[in-house]
Amino acid sequence: MPLGTLDRTPPPFFRQGPSALSKLVFFSALALFLMVADARFRMMEPLRAALAVLLLPAQRALAVPVEIWEGGSGYLQGLAAAQAEAEAARRTLAQQADRAARHAALQRENERLRALLDLTPALAVRSLAAEVMFEAADPYSRRVVINRGQAQGVKAGAPVINEAGVLGQVTRVFPLSAEVTLLADRDAAIPVLNLRTQQRSVAFGGGSASQAAMELRFMSGNADVQVGDELQTSGLDGVYPPGLPVARVTQVERRAEGGFARVSLAPTAASDGVRHVLVLEPMGEQLPAPPETAASRPQPGERQLKVPGKGAAP
Repeated sequence: MPLGTLDRTPPPFFRQGPSALSKLVFFSALALFLMVADARFRMMEPLRAALAVLLLPAQRALAVPVEIWEGGSGYLQGLAAAQAEAEAARRTLAQQADRAARHAALQRENERLRALLDLTPALAVRSLAAEVMFEAADPYSRRVVINRGQAQGVKAGAPVINEAGVLGQVTRVFPLSAEVTLLADRDAAIPVLNLRTQQRSVAFGGGSASQAAMELRFMSGNADVQVGDELQTSGLDGVYPPGLPVARVTQVERRAEGGFARVSLAPTAASDGVRHVLVLEPMGEQLPAPPETAASRPQPGERQLKVPGKGAAP
């Protein structure tokens, strides 16, 4: 049989349809069309929403083991953290209870000693809460303005403190506000007591608006002052109550050619960013009036002399 008479076409069972290249071109064009149509006309949004609804139960079912694992681990971690916080709270409560008991014992002992020595009891300092409104406009001073004034009972000379220590002193009082001069101001001065040596001195402001520092002036070159010494109010000026933190010694410079030492201080209460303060009543307002001395009172039978020129004969 000659070869030219053979049928070279595949039987219908083995026919494969279009070629692979045709299929590639067709499906590439279809994918490109669907992407453009979805981006421009949102044609696939309904289909995507329907698929999301149909697949949601399966997604939730597959996510249950992960949620159980994460929830269980989170519960265990939270339980451990809660137990640790409870233990820390119990330790803190025990320490505070011990501190309160010792404070009560010291207070009773103080009262007994004062009664034994016939001393007056310690004065209770009255305070008034205030809020800092703004800083003074003077660039060469360190002053702030608070929202309490004469209407609230604020008086000139009242100490101003916060939770860290002494901030300054009220220098000007207005009907609804008051001006507070901070300790770092060049015109500020406060009597202090060195807790380590029990030595009294006076701390002055540094005098620079950009430098919140203080210094001890007129200290002898051999004075017992060290870096880290804590200074508190001495209470001898009749303004500040005793025992309030004021500053800490940061530098001691002893000069051989001079007889004085330069002692730099850092205020305990930082004035930058402070918002809420307490205005204390000056200690002099709570002290009793001094009794009249016997020398100033005329004795019985003694005629009191009058100064000439004041309406009486010599």
